[in-house]
Amino acid sequence: MTVDVPQLVAQAREGRPRAVARLISLVEGASPQLREVMAALAPLAGGAYVVGLTGSPGVGKSTTTSALVSAYRKAGKRVGVLAVDPSSPFSGGALLGDRVRMSDHASDPGVYIRSMATRGHLGGLAWSAPQAIRVLDAAGCDVILVETVGVGQSEVEIASQADTSVVLLAPGMGDGIQAAKAGILEIGDLYVVNKADRDGADATARELNHMLGLGEARGPADWRPPIVKTVAARDEGIDEFVEALEKHRAWLEKHDVLDQRRTRRAAREVETIAVTALRERIDDLRGDRRLGALARRIVAGELDPYAAADELVAGLTGG
Repeated sequence: MTVDVPQLVAQAREGRPRAVARLISLVEGASPQLREVMAALAPLAGGAYVVGLTGSPGVGKSTTTSALVSAYRKAGKRVGVLAVDPSSPFSGGALLGDRVRMSDHASDPGVYIRSMATRGHLGGLAWSAPQAIRVLDAAGCDVILVETVGVGQSEVEIASQADTSVVLLAPGMGDGIQAAKAGILEIGDLYVVNKADRDGADATARELNHMLGLGEARGPADWRPPIVKTVAARDEGIDEFVEALEKHRAWLEKHDVLDQRRTRRAAREVETIAVTALRERIDDLRGDRRLGALARRIVAGELDPYAAADELVAGLTGG
């Protein structure tokens, strides 16, 4: 079933949640009209500030996200939330736990919340997250909060999708500062020690500060990630959190880093789309005579796999 894309985009720009939902559904379902949707959205996007929130399960990402939504709404900003949930092993859809925890904002017309399933994609995000972010951006959201699924130390993909990446930690989670080794600790522009009313919060902040000090040397003009302590369930420290986010955004704009990050983000998106298209074309070759012929030459020792792959790519791309 085809949809009237220009009308749907116009309705999304008016803030109609059903139109936004339909556009994101077209994105998630890789609709044949996806190219038309992206072409219509391209000149409308680019104004939203994208904040990514990541961290190990149990640190309070959803509660913190909800508190941030409240703070930005008090400031009169329209907020979009992409909450990436684990995929259901039965339906493949999102388990919707994050949306349940943010139900306080369900009736607010200035807030759009969407749960997305990872569908097996690693790195803490759904494959279609970049396009969904563009939908919310074009729909007029001032701030887009992207909450990752919470896969732990390897959950670093959010750094390539957000203007500002926030790493949440909590005291008493069993592994010191849970991601202190590598990966997730290296991506943060801002660190939040949530559940700071628990014993060990100050020690966690100190240890985190020490670990950050062991990182690469920074010049006077470089950004040094701050550490903020919050109790998101009671809205404590959230104003300081928002203030730190705004300071980072100002720094990004002043030093022309924001445009650089967005350009890299667009480049990765193009690369992903191109690689996916090539993979689909390769899948179409299964059983094709050319692939079978290359495989037989490898078995016969006439060709190595890399040379065969080069031939296959050249045939697919016309190179």
